[in-house]
Amino acid sequence: MMFAVPKLSVLPFIARRVTAPTGPKYFNIDKSVEPARHYTDGAVGGKNAVFTRPGYGDGAARLADMDTDGVDAEVVYSEVSAFRYIGDLKEGAAEATYAFNEVLRDYASADPKRLVISYQIPIHDIEAAVAEVRRVAVLGAKSLQLPVFPNEFGLPEYPDDRYAPLFRAIEDTGLPVCCHTGLNTNLDDLVRRDPTPQKGVMVPLAALSASEALGMWIMGGVLERHPGLRVVFVEPGLGWVAWWLSAVDNMVKRQGYDFPAINGLPSEYFHRQVSLTFIEEADAVHLLRHRLGVENILWSTDYPHPVTSWPRSREIVEEQMAGVPAHERELMVAGKAARVWNL
Repeated sequence: MMFAVPKLSVLPFIARRVTAPTGPKYFNIDKSVEPARHYTDGAVGGKNAVFTRPGYGDGAARLADMDTDGVDAEVVYSEVSAFRYIGDLKEGAAEATYAFNEVLRDYASADPKRLVISYQIPIHDIEAAVAEVRRVAVLGAKSLQLPVFPNEFGLPEYPDDRYAPLFRAIEDTGLPVCCHTGLNTNLDDLVRRDPTPQKGVMVPLAALSASEALGMWIMGGVLERHPGLRVVFVEPGLGWVAWWLSAVDNMVKRQGYDFPAINGLPSEYFHRQVSLTFIEEADAVHLLRHRLGVENILWSTDYPHPVTSWPRSREIVEEQMAGVPAHERELMVAGKAARVWNL
């Protein structure tokens, strides 16, 4: 069995009519990316993306691409983030969140057992966020997505008490929280300064910026106060996280740092409650998987982005996991995902 963590697009769903709890609503999701060539050649990333594949926006076609790739199930993340746009609304944010997540649910309706949606939970209104968590949980949701950096929206960081009701609600559902890494927009100046055509200076730093988020969740005490939370960081990579864990543990053990919000070493919370996804990182798989914890590692295809392993995923997994014991490989490509998302 193979489970992957790729992307989907909501762009093909234009002016979709959704019956919200307060009555029929119309929401326009602007088709702003035309076509894939423009997206990959003129924006961030390389030229090997497969945005033109029908599976980018059609669930049934996505299943066909998964069959081609030998992938049994995927946890998918929306290409267009609801967080920023919904937070900018002066009214109707709850209805917009409902509509956005219903579009995602419609996409997965082709086969909900194979297409697992990570439902987006905006955090501008905590009461509304709690209500949406409970709503999608009743519908059978298996995954929730929160913004990585609350400060991008002018909001307090996750250690702030304002988020406690949300975290308690998530703990009650037992659903995992997913944070899809990317460069904090407060660092957008780097995007402007990057002289390379597809922002090759900036792209590697997007994963590294997850160290800020890891620190907030761990050293900020969120995982200490909410031991029932399980957090998946999507696409931060592996190798640098092993170094980061050693560095922050040594801050406590050797340098006398005090993190009053936690009672143990940072790495203890990581191993207990955090998972990481990766795409192709053979050195880390072979050299660092035990430092990170084999049960903390999840393989990903990142379909349809330039780095995607589609349609050669099984071949690429064979190459980068050659020599890895079968039971450890099974955990990284399927077993751990099945546990995290209750597949």
